[in-house]
Amino acid sequence: MLAQMTCLFCSIVDGTTSAAAVYQDDHAMAFLDTSPLFPGHVLVVPCRHVELMWELPSDEVGPFFSTLQRIAIAIKASMGAEGIFIANNNLVSQSVPHMHVHVVPRSKGDGLKGFFWPRSKYETPAHLEDVAARIRACL
Repeated sequence: MLAQMTCLFCSIVDGTTSAAAVYQDDHAMAFLDTSPLFPGHVLVVPCRHVELMWELPSDEVGPFFSTLQRIAIAIKASMGAEGIFIANNNLVSQSVPHMHVHVVPRSKGDGLKGFFWPRSKYETPAHLEDVAARIRACL
């Protein structure tokens, strides 16, 4: 219970911390990463507090990944991406102890090589909101 009370992503899901949300249902929430690899980089989190992927109850896996699939399709369409990179860290390189899946728009020659990826910032808060709105429109 204490982990959930202090969890950044739980506070985003419950609305006490603001985020550029693009989607939420009973099982998952998606919002823009504040240090994206590229504009349109979204984090998809289960609404339930679980730290690791294998802690997600089996009856929630299907609904969670169905939402993840919809988010990936929307990001590809809204950002004009050639493809999508999807990643989930468990323990190692997991910056927030709440399961989350990175959904990143990709294009050939975008500069990502291996796992040494430069992070960037949105140009302005309006740019961040425009990207979130574009993804929401595709959902």
